[in-house]
Amino acid sequence: MSNKKIGFVGAGNMATAIINGMLKNDPHHADRLFVFDLDSEKCELMAEKGVTVAASCQALAEQCDMLVLAVKPQNYAEVLADMKGTVREDTVIVTIAAGISIEKVRTGLDKDCPVVRVMPNTPLLLGKGASALCRSENISDEDFEEVYKMFSFSGEAVILPESQMNAVIAVNGSSPAYVYLFAKAMVDYAVSVGIERETALRLVCQTFEGSAEMLRSSGDSPEVLIQKVSSKGGTTIEALKVLNDREVPQAIMDAMTACTRRAEELGR
Repeated sequence: MSNKKIGFVGAGNMATAIINGMLKNDPHHADRLFVFDLDSEKCELMAEKGVTVAASCQALAEQCDMLVLAVKPQNYAEVLADMKGTVREDTVIVTIAAGISIEKVRTGLDKDCPVVRVMPNTPLLLGKGASALCRSENISDEDFEEVYKMFSFSGEAVILPESQMNAVIAVNGSSPAYVYLFAKAMVDYAVSVGIERETALRLVCQTFEGSAEMLRSSGDSPEVLIQKVSSKGGTTIEALKVLNDREVPQAIMDAMTACTRRAEELGR
């Protein structure tokens, strides 16, 4: 296990998920974890896990070899300005905010720190996350592997070039919301025909889990799996006809395009 000290700026859901994944893998990780948050209650919860609470952003930067910036994109400029004087040139910075580029982090710190840009998603909270990572040119393989493990402890992690990091937000970062919207519509329909909401939700959740496993394990493409469910003249064909007539696939792609566009706006 590395002995590098890792600091988390922010102790919200994402930071908690990452820390929980690390502690589940090895409780001794707590000895080298630090956190700072303006919310004292969040800090107390971290202290109960054995994580050291820093007195300020600057103190965190002074103590740690690696900093995970777990704050909203709108707060980045302020956080980077606060740490600018205390971050070292070799401090590894991990950014998990939508649209924040490696260059923007370095500009805000006025240092060419090694940076890893990550796009995680909220199922990370359950150890079922999907995270995309890209690395700056000056980070060591050892340090990058450390960051990669942080996210792979809590789900699936993939490596992408930075040129794809805004687009991937639509694929894994924001996409849980599309799934929830689809689930809501399915449950609402079930309730409208007299099926109890809780019963419908159980069936929908299991259907999503099973369908995901089919996509992962069957070896078939989505197109082939659609064909296998769609008997000629059957019920599924009728449902798909409505979805296609209303251009639902195109609407999803348009939504993902809008998501990427917004990520680019946030990064300016």
